[in-house]
Amino acid sequence: MSELLLVGAGGVLGAWARYLLGQRVERRLLDTLAVNVLGSFALGALLALPATHPLSLVFAVGFCGAFTTFSTFAVETVHAVETGDRRLAVANAAVNLLGATVAVAAGATLVAVLS
Repeated sequence: MSELLLVGAGGVLGAWARYLLGQRVERRLLDTLAVNVLGSFALGALLALPATHPLSLVFAVGFCGAFTTFSTFAVETVHAVETGDRRLAVANAAVNLLGATVAVAAGATLVAVLS
């Protein structure tokens, strides 16, 4: 039960942060990119913790799970295809996937260097 509460607490914080960032970044694709890259960086940094560590449950599972948004990225990419903007769709997919992957590696590397 305590693990569920930790994940839930992180999820609430992540959802709030996602909403607030979306309000600050007014361009639809950019807010999704920002949360996915920032969340991936945080998740990469959290890789140093065991999966069952309380901080991992709060931040990796809860916060990052609620903060990042793979489904919105997918919907926005499909919408670009449906509206005939295939270049935007390809660019959105490439930048999100590459950006998130590089961010995970950067977060993990930063923690390794600082440890």
